[in-house]
Amino acid sequence: MFARTRGRRRLVVALAQGFVLVLVATAVVWWIFLRPSPMRVAAYFTAAVGVYEGSDVRVLGVKVGRVVGVLPEGGSVRVDLELDHGVEVPADARAVVVSPNIVADRYVQLTPVYTGGEQIAPGAVITSARTAGTVELDELYTSLDALLTALGPNGANREGALSDLLSTGAANLDGTGAALGESIRQLADAAKTLAGSRDDLFGTVDNLQSFTSMLAANDEQVGRLADQLADVSGFFAAERDDLGAALGELATALEQVRGFVHDNRDRVKSSVDDLAALTGTLVRQQESLTEVLEVMPVALHNVVNAYDPATGTLNARANLNEFVTDLLSVPGGAR
Repeated sequence: MFARTRGRRRLVVALAQGFVLVLVATAVVWWIFLRPSPMRVAAYFTAAVGVYEGSDVRVLGVKVGRVVGVLPEGGSVRVDLELDHGVEVPADARAVVVSPNIVADRYVQLTPVYTGGEQIAPGAVITSARTAGTVELDELYTSLDALLTALGPNGANREGALSDLLSTGAANLDGTGAALGESIRQLADAAKTLAGSRDDLFGTVDNLQSFTSMLAANDEQVGRLADQLADVSGFFAAERDDLGAALGELATALEQVRGFVHDNRDRVKSSVDDLAALTGTLVRQQESLTEVLEVMPVALHNVVNAYDPATGTLNARANLNEFVTDLLSVPGGAR
């Protein structure tokens, strides 16, 4: 009985060990053959001082890969970057060598952050036009030395010009610190206002551009208009005395009209009301008036032709038969 129990335990242990071995083997096979492979891209720098294999590749300071190769090629340096699986980088990304401080290791920063659109493809190349290195300490010292030499006694201050400039500036700015600070603050507020209204500002500039383009396309007409305006202004200049007198008389007349209207306000109102009634009647009789205006010239012409100057009479006859015919055609007319 005891031997049978021990045999069962050994069998369970053996099965458990076999299951663990299968899991480990599966994990190893997946890690070697099936795990997602990282993506590699290349970046060309004019200089890559302090960048080595194993240096970090970061986005916003977060590690997303590593440098796997640094190779000089002609006048540039090729840096091979390996990005972790699933890292999203825009297709037009830039690569920058960043030095946190003088003694820390440098890393390659990819920028900007991916927010949508096309992503960088495996094997892509970031050209030197989209890369930048760090300013080396010796380069900074060299630039500073060149600046101090240019401003020193063998440069701009050879004749004491720089000293005079500093002395004059100190004398002019003495006691004006508060005003200068206020000016700077107001300039900052103006810059903020312009930044907040940049869409309107750019829209105004675009509209001005369209307007000037229209003027350029109609240059001949604009020139003719300018000549005509010049003629008109010349006419007004030559007649300014008469124009001034006419405006003065017009002002006097308007003042008299104003006084008349003020003194006869009730009568003017009554006349306007009567005029409104008259115009209403004319509107209602519009068709009749149109007919009269069309027939009146012919009638007057006939009257002129019928007049006999020798006898002073009108040569005309009455068509009574037509009148009687029209009368008989009316129901209840003459019998």
